[in-house]
Amino acid sequence: MLLPRQKLSEEARKLVKLYSGMNEQDKLSLLAFAEFLVQRGGDVTTSADAVVSIEPVSIPRPESESVVAAIKRLSASYHMLEKSELLTETSSLMTAHIMQGREAKDVIDELEVLFSRYHKAFLSKQEET
Repeated sequence: MLLPRQKLSEEARKLVKLYSGMNEQDKLSLLAFAEFLVQRGGDVTTSADAVVSIEPVSIPRPESESVVAAIKRLSASYHMLEKSELLTETSSLMTAHIMQGREAKDVIDELEVLFSRYHKAFLSKQEET
């Protein structure tokens, strides 16, 4: 995959070169991860007057689900959590799946536990206030 002559940064050239050497499945995984990283920065903040539910929304886990779809589902289920607080651990799990080949099912199981744990901590903080 060659790009027309453009002034690309060193990082952009490296990314294009790496992308070009990937198989189609890895390209899809990289694109999905990039979409996740872009979306994490787009959190919507609520106004002080808004009432935010502290209970998760029950969204059933599909039989076949990608890690990115699971993160989106869990983010929607646990809408009250601050996504930036989950970022490091969520990114680590996503990286383990993409770069180290961990099974999606195992990573999603850990994501479910992670979101649940953060929700319990969120509830504890709510009780304190």
